[in-house]
Amino acid sequence: MGEKSRVLFRLFGILDVTGEVVAMWILLALITIVALIVKFHLKERPGRFQNMIEAGVEYLDHFLGDILGEKKARKHFTFLSSLFIFILFANYTGLIPGVGLSDYVKAPTASLSVTVGLGVISFVFLQYVGLRHSVKGYFKRFISPMFFMLPLILLDEFIKPASLALRLFGNVFGEEMVTEELYHIFPIGIPVVMMVLSILFCYLQAMVFTMLTSIYLDEMTEEE
Repeated sequence: MGEKSRVLFRLFGILDVTGEVVAMWILLALITIVALIVKFHLKERPGRFQNMIEAGVEYLDHFLGDILGEKKARKHFTFLSSLFIFILFANYTGLIPGVGLSDYVKAPTASLSVTVGLGVISFVFLQYVGLRHSVKGYFKRFISPMFFMLPLILLDEFIKPASLALRLFGNVFGEEMVTEELYHIFPIGIPVVMMVLSILFCYLQAMVFTMLTSIYLDEMTEEE
């Protein structure tokens, strides 16, 4: 598990496709299909599935609203909720029996390249939101409260996505390593307990990533 991911094939001759990438494609396809089914089959009297989806949306709405306020949360809900949903199910992919044991399908967030990608996406989104909110305020914060703070603030700006990526990767990869090692030592009982704990652990990692991104977004859109 600690070895470098095996390249299954190359796309367009330049993009390496690994087991994590395959799992990510499958996950994105499933999320898209479910989203389309929900969108085109909404009912005034929802069934169990629609009730479950609506409950999840309401929970995320309240969670983001507590951090950003209702107005900001609603404005940026699509991006932040998509981030949470992808990370959550990417984490849970590692709990599916057989995933990770083969080179062909592996948990996406157990790969540093995937978590770095998520960090970069968050970074770009935050810069875009900051500039759109106020161009003057965006550049002013780099020299506030004093001009000589510029290098430190710039460094901090790049540390944020790096810390998001490394935190998610380290926790998910470390949890998988511990579970695998315990399986070799105690093949009966302990791995089951670890998998149960992983259900909560994977959820918390998705919440932490989304929460920190929301906090950074709130700082980026502060009123002067």
